[in-house]
Amino acid sequence: MPYAILRMNKHKGGATGAIEKHHERDKEAYKSNPDIDLSRSKENFHIKAPQGKYHLEVQSRIEDAKCRVRKDSVHMIDTLIAATPEFVRALPAEKQRQFFQHAYDFMRDKIGEENIFAAVVHMDEKTPHMHLCFVPLTQDKRLSAKEILGNKAAMHRWQNEFYTHMFARFPTLERGEPAVETQREHQPVQQFKRTTQTPEFIQLWQKHERLRRRWEKVPYPIKAKIVEEERKRRESRTRNAR
Repeated sequence: MPYAILRMNKHKGGATGAIEKHHERDKEAYKSNPDIDLSRSKENFHIKAPQGKYHLEVQSRIEDAKCRVRKDSVHMIDTLIAATPEFVRALPAEKQRQFFQHAYDFMRDKIGEENIFAAVVHMDEKTPHMHLCFVPLTQDKRLSAKEILGNKAAMHRWQNEFYTHMFARFPTLERGEPAVETQREHQPVQQFKRTTQTPEFIQLWQKHERLRRRWEKVPYPIKAKIVEEERKRRESRTRNAR
């Protein structure tokens, strides 16, 4: 089944330059990442384009907040949002944009539009995905990635909420087993991309599309209720299996 993916990587101030070059395709060649096809980079698009250099975007938000910055403070978080590649590739172009816009809306509501400074969708790789970068400022203007992201239990809630949000619009998506339960180690992005190249999924899309069209006719409040009830049933099955 196709999966929705949400992953976050913390970065200190010195990493912004390299991250910007990758996200904004500012390099002439990417020998370290053979998945990138620069001839298709024109297909990439922004949900939110940066207004300046990444380090200036980060610095201006921190300065405006007048918050305390420690030597070990996390200055930005790079969020990877994706789905099983066959799922995204099977969607019409407008639906692909809707998928990433819908994911962006989730992040905007969680962390605040003002903290997001870039959200770019890469369509020039085997696995279409979005990199959304934000400064981890709390509502009372403190720089605290720990408070924004929380511990493993908090990240489990993030994943549940993200899945619920995405499933309501794209009902063929699966939640996947949370790492907090499976104890799997975090996969680097390149390894993740390699392990999601599974052509078997392509055969399922016609069935999924029929289900999706029927699901889209269901009013959103009913969708949300169905998704929440299904989540509770899965959690109950997991507890009973232990």
